[in-house]
Amino acid sequence: MSEQNTPSLPVPKMKRGPKAFFAGVKRELHKVSWPTYKETNRLFGVVLSVCLILIVTMTTLGFAFDFIIGLLIGNGGAK
Repeated sequence: MSEQNTPSLPVPKMKRGPKAFFAGVKRELHKVSWPTYKETNRLFGVVLSVCLILIVTMTTLGFAFDFIIGLLIGNGGAK
C-alpha cells in the first residue's frame, strides 16, 4: 500500500508558551459577563433549594424502598 500525502493542519500564527497562554486567559476573562452580587445570591439560593429538595427526596425514597424490600423478603420492613 502506498501512503497518501495528507495535508497538514494549519498552525495558527500566534505565540506559544506559558506567557502567551496566560495573556490569552486574561484576555478571555475580560470578555466574560460576570453576574452581579444580587444575581449570585439569587442563584445560590436556587442551587441550595434544589440540593435540599433532592436530599429530602432521595432520603425518602431510600427509606421507602428499604421498607418495601424488607416486607418482600419477610422481616416486616424492619432492619
